[in-house]
Amino acid sequence: MEKEIKEVEDLYKLSDENLVDGLELKLNSLEKEISKQEYKVFLSGKYDKNNAILEIFSGAGGVDAQDWATMLLRMYQRYCATKGFVVEILHQAFGESGGPDGRIGTKSVTLEIQGKYAYGLLKRESGVHRLVRISPFSSQKLRHTSFASVQVLPELEALDEDIEIKSDDLKIDTFKAGGPGGQYTNKTESAIRITHLPTGIVVTSQVERLQGKNKETAMKILKSKIFQLKEQEKQKKIKEIKGNRVLAEFGSQTRNYVLHPYKLVKDLRTQYETSNAEAVLEGDLEEFIQAELKL
Repeated sequence: MEKEIKEVEDLYKLSDENLVDGLELKLNSLEKEISKQEYKVFLSGKYDKNNAILEIFSGAGGVDAQDWATMLLRMYQRYCATKGFVVEILHQAFGESGGPDGRIGTKSVTLEIQGKYAYGLLKRESGVHRLVRISPFSSQKLRHTSFASVQVLPELEALDEDIEIKSDDLKIDTFKAGGPGGQYTNKTESAIRITHLPTGIVVTSQVERLQGKNKETAMKILKSKIFQLKEQEKQKKIKEIKGNRVLAEFGSQTRNYVLHPYKLVKDLRTQYETSNAEAVLEGDLEEFIQAELKL
């Protein structure tokens, strides 16, 4: 590409008007190729090509926060649809119902996102997402601030040698899969909850009707969580060596979504922002994702 750029530069110096259109086409082609190669560099992590496990947890803000978690769920589902990713809800703990249109909030939800580079694209979405809006649950139409946290993990292969899990370290419980009620309530104990005793990590899967399949899914999530824990420990050691440096870690506020008194979505790390909040909540995250890749 350096050679081609030099050729374009040399031709430009000839000042031949007949070459202008051809040079512009060549430059556009080179720009696209450079972007493509740059994209590969930013997605060259060991697990960037893997599927992703994405979790959303409602935070401070009561029923508004549970509604906000549901809004984030929809946002990520729509973004993934634009990328051609396949999304499956592995576990969802529902919150309170009520408010407009009988909305049912979400306390927590775990998604499996299948697609090439799903983890690489979404990994920096981890963090605390803050929403400011007129609460649809407030009879006095008061402004309300809600929080929800997002955690993104790579889905690891069952035989990944980096993560070893001993059966003696596991406590496995079964329970009935829950839902918003009615026909969605499962009457058999097919859901699985696995506790990893050394770390205290708890994972749940209830989407499958077969207990064995839920156990397989839960183990996959557990392996991803243990990987993330090891990565956090590694980053902590690096931080101690390098000194104080602000790291983008789970738990730090990453993005504000303001719907009132003005409309603005702003990422606090990349500083990328847009006033088209509705489009972002409909899944238009591409510019945010691209900015995050270059952090």
